[in-house]
Amino acid sequence: MSAARPDAALAEVRDALFPLGEGAWAVGGGVRDALLGRRVADVDVAIDRDASAAASALARACGASRFRLSSEFGSWRVHGGRLPFDVDITPFQGGSLEEDLGRRDFTVNAIAAPVVGGPIVDPLGGTRDLQGRRMRLVSDSALSADPVRLLRLARQAHQLGFWIDEEASSRARQDAGLVWSAPGERVRDELGRILRLDSAAEAITTLDRLGVLTALVPELEDARGMEQSPYHHKDVLGHTLEVVENVAALSADPAPVFRGQAAAVSEVLDAGLADGLTHGQALLLVAVLHDAAKPATRAVQPDGRVTFMGHDVEGAQVADTLCRSLRTSTRLREFVVHCVRWHLPLGFLIHHQPLSLRRMYRYLELTAPYEVEIIVLSAADRLATQGPRVRRNQIDRHLDIARQMLGAHLTLRDRDRAPLVAGDDLAAAVGREPGPWLGEVLTALGEERAVGAVRDRDGAVAFAERWLAGDVPERRLFPGW
Repeated sequence: MSAARPDAALAEVRDALFPLGEGAWAVGGGVRDALLGRRVADVDVAIDRDASAAASALARACGASRFRLSSEFGSWRVHGGRLPFDVDITPFQGGSLEEDLGRRDFTVNAIAAPVVGGPIVDPLGGTRDLQGRRMRLVSDSALSADPVRLLRLARQAHQLGFWIDEEASSRARQDAGLVWSAPGERVRDELGRILRLDSAAEAITTLDRLGVLTALVPELEDARGMEQSPYHHKDVLGHTLEVVENVAALSADPAPVFRGQAAAVSEVLDAGLADGLTHGQALLLVAVLHDAAKPATRAVQPDGRVTFMGHDVEGAQVADTLCRSLRTSTRLREFVVHCVRWHLPLGFLIHHQPLSLRRMYRYLELTAPYEVEIIVLSAADRLATQGPRVRRNQIDRHLDIARQMLGAHLTLRDRDRAPLVAGDDLAAAVGREPGPWLGEVLTALGEERAVGAVRDRDGAVAFAERWLAGDVPERRLFPGW
């Protein structure tokens, strides 16, 4: 907690909100952050009257704009102008300030400060918990009243560097099964805030400790304690959480694995993707889901080998279902599904070294347009697979393939993409009407050009004629792909 006295710590908040006058109280995370000496990004205001008129008065005084935030709760938001933060104004929930505070989530968010000055109101001991850096529930029903708070508990604990007291942890484990009773988009938004944390991997592990992770993805509960082959040193769920940690570490610093290619990896992972997430942040969700279908596909072969055949295909379906339940954007859903679906092939290429340019091209075509992200995921997966049967050189060979593949991608990416021949021109040259065949030929031509087998228009036409005559081998990475 800030060493400053509460009235000094809250001065900026109170100065900004002073036009609201008597009967208005700053509450919630804004008060908490001010008392901790953290930057205040937004402030909730509980007021003893209609919020619309109060929002109008504040907007006029600060040259700001206002809009209705919630009809159900009568909330209004005031934004911009001379305000140093967003302000959400809501009438008392429950009829009085004390009842309002008693309906909130955590005690550290249930401290109220009158905007016109005076002592703070802290009936639930929030300031004491700030000093002890403790997350404690306002009431036994705090999580069940709004199950999104199950995720918020983990998120705010890691955001603030607080510990979660045992009563809150126990209650979370009891109420975790309620998480999907909240609207999917609210769960998505809170999960997104977790993925954006610098400590996202640790927060995801906390979600598991609270029972929330496997409530969100029930397939992962079946992965708890599920043994794998001797190539693994952890059960399926433990392996999954370690892959999440590795993805977070590689996103923060790719250099230990990708060396001189690290800047290129960071450029991809740090770019925005969708739903407020970067590619690297979204890859954490992929890591959570990449082996979610292992429990459904586990089998023991006659020779005793444990296998999970098809868990990539089935896992893509698990990922698709989850993203639809979360109501993510189409782009985020397609990213997650695609990365889960194709997380395995790179590892199989260890048996096909030295890699030809043709084989590398086919792998990159298979994983496009998220080649870099899947290479990073594969490296993170390999680093989390260190059972007694694994030799260090096997890991090194895998990481070497990852670097080779990334180098091939960067080289091919930077080449001239202008086509050797236009589609209509090619169709005319071989005497065929355009149709579905044309796209297949042009795709195959991309490979021939990449490996240097076709270099000009005449070569492209000659290849198309051979393709149409059936003289070109089937294009596969290896059997099954």
